[in-house]
Amino acid sequence: MSSSVMSSPRLRSVIASLAILYLSIAEPPPRAEAARAFFVFGDSLVDNGNNNYLATTARADSPPYGIDYPTHRPTGRFSNGLNLPDIISEQMGSEATLPYLSPELTGEKLLVGANFASAGIGILNDTGVQFFTIIRMFQQFANFQQYQVRLSALIGAEQAQQRVNQALVLMTLGGNDFVNNYFLTPFSPRRRQFSIQAFSDYLISEFRNILRRLYDLGARRVLVTGTGPLGCVPAQLASQGSRNGECVPEPQRAAAIFNPALGRMLQGLNQELGSDVFVMANAFQMNMDFINNPQQFGFVTSKVACCGQGPYNGLGICNVLSNLCPNRNIYAFWDPFHPTERANRIIVRQIMTGSTDYMNPMNLSTIMALDSKI
Repeated sequence: MSSSVMSSPRLRSVIASLAILYLSIAEPPPRAEAARAFFVFGDSLVDNGNNNYLATTARADSPPYGIDYPTHRPTGRFSNGLNLPDIISEQMGSEATLPYLSPELTGEKLLVGANFASAGIGILNDTGVQFFTIIRMFQQFANFQQYQVRLSALIGAEQAQQRVNQALVLMTLGGNDFVNNYFLTPFSPRRRQFSIQAFSDYLISEFRNILRRLYDLGARRVLVTGTGPLGCVPAQLASQGSRNGECVPEPQRAAAIFNPALGRMLQGLNQELGSDVFVMANAFQMNMDFINNPQQFGFVTSKVACCGQGPYNGLGICNVLSNLCPNRNIYAFWDPFHPTERANRIIVRQIMTGSTDYMNPMNLSTIMALDSKI
């Protein structure tokens, strides 16, 4: 081709247009089209490191926590390895969310979502006062609002709003209100104020306000876990002198009152909103399955914690001086309160594919299939 033809202004314009078209086709899709965002709120069952950045005694940032985590180092997760949100992220085909307080949560990482949870907190603001600085629910929501401002700066307000509305949200609350408030001492203020039934009613009323606030902040698909079997954790067996591993009646009765009431409250909220925004994960039954029949799930015990001291390894906290089991895969409980990674995987399996006895009105696989069509 002659140089005079190459220098034609019209041809140069065509070539430039073709180059721009090629580049636009070759570019990756818009950032907001990344995998579905995931947001996590709640307590130590789902905290993945926020408390590392706080002046609190509710922390899991020293060995042997994290012994089975990929780095074999403590991360702030109350687990020997991965916790519930990590495993749910795996099932969603996404990387794990970062703690909101992590300095690494910037730029593209914001698209993944964020974990706002803080060990020790409850539905009530007076739960966990013994742990000093923890991120209570009103502050977790304030952080969520700050997150949305940061996300808007990254991808624009409209796409940020859409990303929040389309996200999956996990909310885990309630257990601490019983074990670290109502049942903390025989004469706790809340115990003097309320019967178990009245306290449960009060918690449900306050939890409803929290969930309604979460909806107002943009959440449209929320997994809400009930409490586990509070009377069956090693901490209760040890502190209440369980002789043969029988679950402690009063905390167990509290869980049996609270969880069905939570289910009814969520159904009412969904009816009010005209959509299945809130999905109940029956953590009580999920845990009771392997507590009642540990061998069926490959555990040698569902009574003794892997890491701890005293009866059932249920006294005090898990630390470098504690008894430590050599094989975490055969223990249902990692420390006096929290499941092992393997137990968490069994729980997530039910979250993914469980019947309505476990997931109501639907499991997470159904949610993902439904939402992928929107």
